[in-house]
Amino acid sequence: MSNRNSQANKQAARERLRAERERQAKKERTRRQLIVGGSVVAVLAVAGGIGLAVANSGGGDSGGGSGADVWAKAAKAKPVPPANTSGPNGTTVVVGKSDAKNSLELFEDPRCPGCAAFEETVGSQIEKDVSDGKYKATYHLGTFLDGNLQGTGSKNALSALGAALNVSPDAFLKYKYALYSKEFHPEEMGPDKFADDGYLIKVADTVPALKGNAAFQKAVKGGTYDAWAMAMSKEFDSHKDVRSTPTVRMNGTVLGTQSAQGPVAPSTVADFNAQVEKNLKK
Repeated sequence: MSNRNSQANKQAARERLRAERERQAKKERTRRQLIVGGSVVAVLAVAGGIGLAVANSGGGDSGGGSGADVWAKAAKAKPVPPANTSGPNGTTVVVGKSDAKNSLELFEDPRCPGCAAFEETVGSQIEKDVSDGKYKATYHLGTFLDGNLQGTGSKNALSALGAALNVSPDAFLKYKYALYSKEFHPEEMGPDKFADDGYLIKVADTVPALKGNAAFQKAVKGGTYDAWAMAMSKEFDSHKDVRSTPTVRMNGTVLGTQSAQGPVAPSTVADFNAQVEKNLKK
């Protein structure tokens, strides 16, 4: 779970740092210790509120200038909505059969480790349910972790997801699952891999509809959907009652258990299915 409150994230970062250092100390391997040492510096800097310059090898930065400049301009630019969207600036993203009377809402951030764990566990079940017409899924995608962790990976990945959505809803879903997979999702306190366009394209090459797709790659490298990503992030931020990610709702009811920092999404397929069934409109 990733909390939108920066202070809570700082405390969580300290706890993760402590646990990581204890785990790495057992390995007694110099190379791994050096990696941990670098991570410790980054975590302490974030926890202490010190701004760090993050190398951005992608970030939709094809037009030159710093990554921050690119995204500042994107926030002011008129969004180019991908196909398969609706609403103001194309910020309504609904996947599934239009006549499905039940609706699942998901609030996620591309860099969120809790979202990755949720998608790795429950994602395939959601895909099946949507395909079967059990419910349609509405996606609210934010980028607040770029501010909490430093970097531009959430924004850049969201822009790439827009390029995938322009191909098809199925490509969007499969690409999202790939980004959240154990193989490709970056460590929360590790390098900001999603800031690299090349890395995003590498992940996309595991999705049949996106593999070698020149139009998709051009959109990612050219930042075609950067402004749309910023509009999506703004739409996400408008939901003030969403305190953490992932937040999952079925017909308006939040699924999972409550904690001091916000709801904790179901962690097993059985729990998810039980809570969905409980809140379905028959």
